[in-house]
Amino acid sequence: MVTICLLRHGETSFNADGNRYCGRTDVDLTERGISQAKRMYESLERYRFDAVYSSPLQRARKTAEIVSGRANNLFVDDRLIEVDFGEWEGLRPEEFQTNGAKSWENWLAAPERFAAGRTGETAMQVVSRLRSFYNELVANYSGKTVLVVGHNGVNRLFLASQLGMPLKNYRRLVQENSALTLLTLSRHQGCQLLKLNA
Repeated sequence: MVTICLLRHGETSFNADGNRYCGRTDVDLTERGISQAKRMYESLERYRFDAVYSSPLQRARKTAEIVSGRANNLFVDDRLIEVDFGEWEGLRPEEFQTNGAKSWENWLAAPERFAAGRTGETAMQVVSRLRSFYNELVANYSGKTVLVVGHNGVNRLFLASQLGMPLKNYRRLVQENSALTLLTLSRHQGCQLLKLNA
């Protein structure tokens, strides 16, 4: 069994600007995002991380560096990158929900079959790459604690898949900027959710 401290990165300028979809766009943290990460560092001081993993995007990497207190010995893994939101990237929800209503309706109804933003990833593609990543953690870090810093979309899709929820319900899970989700993963017991968005 591995214990995972799962975080979403701190606030970005896109988050602060009407919740623009960042997706694969590599935007940095705001000052508030840096402060959020520093607060999480203080909250997690009692944890000893055996490994720290981050998405390759700078907002996640910088959050991981601040929260873990280490700029070195940080593993960057491409499988943790945010969902490719296709044509929605850089837009506010009200913009693409109006102009691309059909693709939004498709995503809400069956994200496992329809690509986000018409040209992005399906939820099943995302879950597949995340399953590969987390299976490796279970195999390599038994009895250990790992910090993983990802993104709103990937973290919620992963949790939905692990908790047996239909993927279309992933948006019912909350992942605020730099908030902690604590869980354990094991081959035999699967996922046990200990804290959500703390």
